[in-house]
Amino acid sequence: MKEQIVEEKVLSANKNGMGMLLLGLLLYLVAIAAMIFGGITGLNENGPHSPLGIALFVIGLIYIFTGWILFCGLHVIQPQEALVLTLFGNYIGTLKEEGFYWVNPFCSAINPAANTKLKQSGDVGGTSAGSIFQLTTDGQSAGAQITAGGSKKISLKIMTLNNSRQKINDCLGNPIEIGIAVMWRVTNTAKAVFNVDNYKEYLSLQCDSALRNIVRIYPYDVAENVDTTGDGRADEGSLRGSSEVVAERIREEIQNKVEKAGLEVIEARITYLAYAPEIAAVMLQRQQASAIIDARKMIVDGAVGMVEMALDRLSEKQVVTLDEERKAAMVSNLLVVLCGNRDAQPIVNSGSIY
Repeated sequence: MKEQIVEEKVLSANKNGMGMLLLGLLLYLVAIAAMIFGGITGLNENGPHSPLGIALFVIGLIYIFTGWILFCGLHVIQPQEALVLTLFGNYIGTLKEEGFYWVNPFCSAINPAANTKLKQSGDVGGTSAGSIFQLTTDGQSAGAQITAGGSKKISLKIMTLNNSRQKINDCLGNPIEIGIAVMWRVTNTAKAVFNVDNYKEYLSLQCDSALRNIVRIYPYDVAENVDTTGDGRADEGSLRGSSEVVAERIREEIQNKVEKAGLEVIEARITYLAYAPEIAAVMLQRQQASAIIDARKMIVDGAVGMVEMALDRLSEKQVVTLDEERKAAMVSNLLVVLCGNRDAQPIVNSGSIY
């Protein structure tokens, strides 16, 4: 089945709201005047009834009760706002530029995400008391709350979606917790309204999916024999050390998914990254052990150099002549002193070394 694509049509020739407002008010004044004149001339109790006067009175009365329909077509669009309009089910265009508009009073404004509140910058006002239910993608997702009321206008401003922390396994199977913040905006109002059911919920779900797809490629920390770029070669990519690269790949993944919804993902940033609580203590011990091993390697390298320097200096100055057995004993003692965790407590021999 061929996918139906709705092209965005911007209505820029309808900025005549002020003129129609003045016309509507003028028509109300005319209707009131017609009723007064018709009542005086057409409903005179002492004289003959005038058909014209009765007609004017009826027409004025009808307009008094129906003239408000004209004002239903007035719309004020603020900067960085848009209004998608349909007429009896047909898409007629979008009011996208700021101004005072008048359109067909029977047009309906469509915004399926008008009542959806995400954990993002545009919804910091909280939820209304008329909350119906709360919808979440899973226990750790950003979620969307459906509330009563809400403007049908679509915001074109840059908004920040703060996705809650998710527990995901990295490429080594270690469970980690990670959270991201996504800066996004609506670029095509027709796609956002007609191509997906609710573009805010759609974005939140795609953020969760993209985050899982990318995170499982990387280890938390640098690991051996892990290919994170897909070129068949091991590299040093990791979630902790390559956060900028990981965030860019997440942004690209999300953008590919939300392109059909008329959304633009400007930036994605990792806001939280840590091992899951159940393995955090064990991984901390592992990091401590790795740090101790690295420190010991440095200590041993330094101790070997110092022992070598000591033997060379003793031999050069001819302070004492040592055979191989005595050299081995001296090397052993020096290494114990230099590599030990505690201060040395030497035993002084005041007699012959033999």
